[in-house]
This record gives sequence, C-alpha cells and structure tokens, in this order.
Amino acid sequence: MSPEISNVLIVVIIAIILFFAIKNSISHFKGEGACCGGGSKKGILIKPKKLDKIIEVRKIGIKGMHCKNCSRRVQNALNSIDGINAKVKLSREVAIIKLGKEIDNKMIEKTITDLGYEVIREGGNEN
Repeated sequence: MSPEISNVLIVVIIAIILFFAIKNSISHFKGEGACCGGGSKKGILIKPKKLDKIIEVRKIGIKGMHCKNCSRRVQNALNSIDGINAKVKLSREVAIIKLGKEIDNKMIEKTITDLGYEVIREGGNEN
C-alpha cells in the first residue's frame, strides 16, 4: 500500500470519528441525548409538594448539570424528601428549596452529590 493511500485512509477514519463525536455532543447539549434519562423517553417531572407553611428558603448552587434532564433528575430527588419543595434552574445552576420543616443541609447536599453533581454553597443556612 502506498503512503498516499495510507494517509487518505487515516484522514477518512479520523473524519468519521469526528462526525459521530460532534453529532453526539450536539444531541447531548440540546438535552436529547442519553444524559440522565434523556433520549427516547421523556423524563417525568415530579410536581413539588405544597407545604402547609414555609419555615425557610435555601438557595444551593449545583455544578455539573448539562441539560434539562440533569436538572429534572436533581429536582425530583430533592422533592422526594419529606418537607421539601424544590425548583431547579438549569440556566442559573441553582436549586431554590422551600422547607416545611427543619432539614439538615448535609442531607440535601448528599442527595445532590449522590447523583454525581457538585454542591456550591451560595446562601442559606450552614448546618
């Protein structure tokens, strides 16, 4: 095989690899990829619980969410905790958490970090 043919073959293989890498990246960042349950199935958003009274509101920064499925996953996990009404804002990388009872920050942070995201403390109480 001549060196020219080898070079052309290598360039074609690299072009194919780049095509699929870029295609998958675009889908991922549009929220259409397999990230956090995206893709063929639409994720279900659990409606936040209505609290009888709100004793505190906390704002927690979250790093590592890339798409609406990531934010939905975090919001659902937080809303599964009794006494929490949470809304996650992907564009601001933050969770606004209303508390109906006293809940330790460590529990909230563990819920987020167990999903693979990083907690950035922006406000609220330090427990």
